[in-house]
Amino acid sequence: MTQELKENQTCEAVLTVQTNDLASALSLTGEDAFPEVFATSRMIALMELAAARMMKQLLQQGELSVGVGVNIVHTAATPIGVDVKAIATFIKQEGKLYHFKVEVFDGGGLVGKGEHTRAVVSTERLVNSAKKRLGRGL
Repeated sequence: MTQELKENQTCEAVLTVQTNDLASALSLTGEDAFPEVFATSRMIALMELAAARMMKQLLQQGELSVGVGVNIVHTAATPIGVDVKAIATFIKQEGKLYHFKVEVFDGGGLVGKGEHTRAVVSTERLVNSAKKRLGRGL
């Protein structure tokens, strides 16, 4: 690892809400009904992306950071075509875990907030472990 994260260091990720970012895009069948607003799952993904971008400075060749925990509330709806911005703020490191405060905003204010935890892992080890767990070999 090359550097340390500093307490209260921040990083952002911004996107314009598109059709595939809507809760309605999550439907698998016609019986599934979700509204045409920014999906909670996409909001969490944007939060993770902001934190992952901050952690890039810590990674060595063959490593990546992975999300290992989220505790999030989605407090306001955002329609299609609106920009949303996630801000990840580094709180602390506990052993191999990196803890972040995460928030998402649109033009109307706060959309969601919570905590997110990430870890640095070997890419190869992660993929091989997933295959082995499912009995698919290497």
